[in-house]
Amino acid sequence: MKNILIAGGTGLIGIHLSRILRGRGYMVEHLSRRANPTAEFPAFAWNPDDGTFDKTAFDRADAIVNLAGAGIAERRWTAARKKLIIESRTMGNKLIANYLRTEMHHVEAYVSTSAIGFYGDRGDEILTEKSVPATHGFLSESTVAWEQAINEVRSTDVRTVAIRTGVVLSKQGGALPEILMPFLFRCGVYFGNGRQWLSWIHIEDLCNLFVWSLENPMARGTYNGVAPTPLSNWAFTKAVSTAKGGGYLLLPAPSFALRLFLGEMADTILGSARVSAQLIESQGFKFNFPEAVAAVKDILKRKV
Repeated sequence: MKNILIAGGTGLIGIHLSRILRGRGYMVEHLSRRANPTAEFPAFAWNPDDGTFDKTAFDRADAIVNLAGAGIAERRWTAARKKLIIESRTMGNKLIANYLRTEMHHVEAYVSTSAIGFYGDRGDEILTEKSVPATHGFLSESTVAWEQAINEVRSTDVRTVAIRTGVVLSKQGGALPEILMPFLFRCGVYFGNGRQWLSWIHIEDLCNLFVWSLENPMARGTYNGVAPTPLSNWAFTKAVSTAKGGGYLLLPAPSFALRLFLGEMADTILGSARVSAQLIESQGFKFNFPEAVAAVKDILKRKV
């Protein structure tokens, strides 16, 4: 594969992945709402809402990566926001599936992000790729719809991989900057009783998993994109404290206050998902950062 086309390439994961792929010798191009041929990674226009796209971008692609989707925790979950979250994840997959079914192409692999929200709030249950989705909750509902759309691509002749991504650790966005903020005041904050499982992954390992999925012809189906050592929310907060040198007071943010402030969106931090990385490890994927303390230390010392 020489040319990788990425939808959602300007987001947190997309930019990091694009630079890794370029460093490995790939040509990387993006799909965006607006064409931008002079960007760091040239962008071709597409609009999944109305099914339009620049065919040139797809015709050039040897593989496609789909990271597109509205932020799950950026705004309160109104009915309109829920609709946007689901459609921003499903419509692009459906458009790509339609292209792959109806056009001549040389796309060899398709890799799409998904999310461990698929499993919902499951307490201490160890969750593998064979675990069924939760029966209630918007996180699971939206991810099930998302993966149904990915399955439309899987029904074509293109090798397809879906990666159920956990909490991504990065200095540039996601959960970690929010977790780090109270540490400026010599304390760390855990949520609720702190016993809910947090399945996390260093952004470097996640991007390497996408590269592994693109380059490994045996990779197909669904994989959990999480580190092999999930922690309770309290233990993860403690790990951040240790990574920063220790001596921080750990305080709870009560569940009732989080529910009052965030509404249903509090599920994103109060839900428990103990997700297993055993499958990708058994197929040969190697983590650079399997332990939380080392992962956070590495992120803290990075300039970007």
